[in-house]
Formats: sequence, C-alpha cells, structure tokens
Amino acid sequence: MAAFAATLARSANAPATDGAAGKSTNGARDGQHDFDFEIGTWHTHVRRLLHPLTGSTTWAEYDGTSVVRKVWDGRANLLELRMDGPSGHFEGLSLRLYNPQAHQWSLNFSNAAAGTMATPTIGEFSDGRGEFYDQETLGDRAILVRFVISDIRADSARFEQSFSADGGKNWEVNWIATDTRVKDDAATRM
Repeated sequence: MAAFAATLARSANAPATDGAAGKSTNGARDGQHDFDFEIGTWHTHVRRLLHPLTGSTTWAEYDGTSVVRKVWDGRANLLELRMDGPSGHFEGLSLRLYNPQAHQWSLNFSNAAAGTMATPTIGEFSDGRGEFYDQETLGDRAILVRFVISDIRADSARFEQSFSADGGKNWEVNWIATDTRVKDDAATRM
C-alpha cells in the first residue's frame, strides 16, 4: 500500500507536456511515444549466442512472430514473441513502461519457460536509437547488460543485446533480432 501511495504522489508531481512539441514544459524530451513505430505484427529473425561470455561462438537461429500492442495510450506497450529454430520453441513477453518523470523506458522481459520478469533494462531513445542498461548475474559473475534498438524504419528494425563482464569496457553481442513488418498489418498499427 505504501508503494501505491508513493506512486500516486509521484504522478501528482509529473511534469506537464506540450504535445505539439513533444517536450515537457521543463524542456526535457517527452519520449512516451518512442515505441509507436513498433505497434503491429512483425516477422522476427533471431540469432542467439548459446553460451555468452565463455568464448563460445555457437549461435542458434530462430524465426517467428512478434506482436506489439499499445497499452495506456502508448505510454506502455506489450510485445509477445513466439519463435522456433533447431534449438526448439521459444516464447517471450516484454512489457515496456514509460517513466514521464525520468523520460526513460523500462523494458521488462519474461521467458515463458521461467514465468517471471527479468531485471528491467532502463534507458531512452536519442537520434533514432534506443539504449537500455541493467546489471545482472550470469553464473556467479556480476555483468552489465546493454540492449540497443537501431536501424528503425517503417517496415524494419534491429534489436541487439550485449553482455559485459568488465564494467562496460568490452561488450559481447549475444542476441540479434531483425524484425520486418508483416505487410497485411497496416490497418492494425493505429
């Protein structure tokens, strides 16, 4: 209940925005519609490094579908991912939430096999590129995680996850997804 009360207090102090300019009245960029490009149905091709940060170069490839829906009038969205490959079937869900005070997004991912949300990556978009970070544990090691969204076009986008075991000096890419919009989807984007 205390967390709910704190959330209400923060929302009462949320910065006002100028919708036409896309900026809050204090000058910070309003990014609540940064993910609007992704609303709809996509074909996804994924390459996943099977054993990150071990020196392994063995990748698995998957193909499937991502469906992204607006939640809370675009201040959040829900992605459902289903894909198959030689390594098996995979289902995931990502709830992306916009924090209007911080002008940042939290990307909250769940693998259907685990049934719990992972540590959220947090970040923002700048110049057409989204960068999101968090700290996790892999095995017994604390690592940094970076998730990048780039090459955003009307009908395609690239998603890339990397791990760092040395505080961000070096990054190893372990997940690359290339999404292509399903052509019959134009009517469902709005």
